[in-house]
Amino acid sequence: MSIVPSYKEAVLLWNTYQLPESKQNHSLLVAKLALCIARDMHAKRILVDKKVLIAGALLHDIDKNVPHKKGERHPDTGVRLLVELGMNTVALLVQTHPLHAILDPRIAPVSWEEKILFLADKMTKFDTISVDKRFSLWRNEMLPLEEEAVLNASYPKVKVLEQEILSIIGKSEEDMINTCKNSILTEEGDIL
Repeated sequence: MSIVPSYKEAVLLWNTYQLPESKQNHSLLVAKLALCIARDMHAKRILVDKKVLIAGALLHDIDKNVPHKKGERHPDTGVRLLVELGMNTVALLVQTHPLHAILDPRIAPVSWEEKILFLADKMTKFDTISVDKRFSLWRNEMLPLEEEAVLNASYPKVKVLEQEILSIIGKSEEDMINTCKNSILTEEGDIL
């Protein structure tokens, strides 16, 4: 049986693993956008497991301040920690969120929860922004060549995923961003 932590339990794990405040704020924004998308999908009669989605959104960067074991990279360490905590379902979701995952058929986002978390993460930095703006910020970081290659190869696939979700919910990217910015994420893990 896999444990799925509540909003409050997930937030408590931030302290346990010393998640930096900037990553806490980022995770809250990702959770808020993910739940806004899930609500819009629910209105189109597409069911999304909101409890798993919010846990994954709040914990997707849990390893940002945890030393990696040999051979691990983000989010491998977080996946390992979540499995050790008995949160296998959340760990599987977290495994599919990094940019490189969309290029790897073994861990590419497939379920609605995976696709929503992936997209919400790619539309969030210190605010909810467009996919194009997020990729522009990455390009301005002067990434190592290997990471730049991943960025360039993943961009078209991220845009396809974005269009898939936007077409289902019947909103433009701008409308989705504005809806999210005007929503409130409660401590119960709901969107108002």
